[in-house]
Amino acid sequence: MIWRSLQELPANFGPCAVTIGNFDGVHRGHGHIMRRVADVARRNAWKPAVLTFEPHPAKLVAPARAPRLLTTLDQRCALMEEQGIEEVVILPFTHEIAGLTPEQFVKQILAEKLKARAVMVGDNFRFGHKAAGDVQTLRSLGQKYGFVVEAVQPIAIRGRIVSSTEIRRLVEAGQVSQACRQLGRAYALEGRVVRGHGVGGKQTVPTLNLATGAEILPARGVYITKTRDLGRSREWPSITNVGFRPTFGGDEQLNIETFLLSPLDGETPEEIRVQFLRWVREERKFDNPEALKTQIFRDVARAQAYFRRLGELAPSAR
Repeated sequence: MIWRSLQELPANFGPCAVTIGNFDGVHRGHGHIMRRVADVARRNAWKPAVLTFEPHPAKLVAPARAPRLLTTLDQRCALMEEQGIEEVVILPFTHEIAGLTPEQFVKQILAEKLKARAVMVGDNFRFGHKAAGDVQTLRSLGQKYGFVVEAVQPIAIRGRIVSSTEIRRLVEAGQVSQACRQLGRAYALEGRVVRGHGVGGKQTVPTLNLATGAEILPARGVYITKTRDLGRSREWPSITNVGFRPTFGGDEQLNIETFLLSPLDGETPEEIRVQFLRWVREERKFDNPEALKTQIFRDVARAQAYFRRLGELAPSAR
């Protein structure tokens, strides 16, 4: 269940085990905390819950430092549910909320509204006005207001702590396979399929052109991808170019063009999700469209080999 304000909560909400945060990306570290919340809640017949914020608190208190986000609010809610969370409470982050002292936040929100019995947070958790509260503050207040606190240690992969900041860096550097490892799934862009210039379909290969409102985009280049029709649940192995089409004179606007490695078989999808699996090469300008077409089929062969290794053999794209 998704509650979009504290006022929406019923009087009998709770008791619950809860974690608190923005959780952009809902990566493997977030999932580790949420699964712990779900486990504690299940053993005690409580509700597993998340308290999150909209907008990101930094947009209010330090807009110049506010991060561009990996996921929309609706995407975060859906991903939280996959981790076993049953109640998502969205707290509109206002100047009033930002001004609450740590004790006011605990008393008014965690104790009185959510009826928290257990609170799980990362070991670097801060809360309250000017981030005055930390995990030890939360533990002390938990003793006063009737809940236990557990600080969950971060997850490291190949020596690097999993974090939304690191995932943003990886995606924007084109290192999407490393981002996949930290997310626990492929980084994906969603949006409408829009009409392209028509040049590529005539002179090279036809593509699906994606228009997305995503704030984080992969670096310019060619990627092995999977493309899903969000309207009909069809899925295809694919390759995707993120760039400005330099072979055709260049565009001012970034293009996200996807070539399907297996037949479309039906109507062109209206909305798609493109999952970025592996970097192939940088975007570059070719002498003519025929040279670009030749390179695209080399890219296709590399993608075919990738999917064969996964046991997802795609038919030839020639």
